[in-house]
Amino acid sequence: MLKRRDFLQQGALGATALLLSAKTTWSGKADSRIADSRIEVLFDESLGAISPNIYGHFAENLGGVLYDGIWVGEKSRVANIDGLRQELIAHMRKIKAPVVRYPGGCFADSYDWRDGIGAAEKRPRRTNFWANVESEESPASHKYDPNLVGTNEFVHFC
Repeated sequence: MLKRRDFLQQGALGATALLLSAKTTWSGKADSRIADSRIEVLFDESLGAISPNIYGHFAENLGGVLYDGIWVGEKSRVANIDGLRQELIAHMRKIKAPVVRYPGGCFADSYDWRDGIGAAEKRPRRTNFWANVESEESPASHKYDPNLVGTNEFVHFC
């Protein structure tokens, strides 16, 4: 996985190389058709604050993030409030999360909120198309989305 710092360094090097190659031809001679240009990086100049609502927190249906993480089930030995992990709810209240997106990430591309309303046992189940990110040791339950956490549960969580 490429880290942010590495990405920025490689991007800056690539942009510099592109600018240098645009100014000169491959033979090394200056090209008179290209206007003089420059990039200024102002490290000490603040452009403004980034709203926390842009990033927020999101619950993605991958692996144990949602199931076994947020949702433990109403009959779980883990302390819960209507199936939602009690400790997580306490921490979310403590940090006063401004935004919680559900479903988050790639899962949102194919999620239909109407599939998450009504009695959980009557909701449609879906194959977890992101199951290939799972390891061999992952539980079989991660290979499909049981749809136990849907629109109703997310609204209750909020």
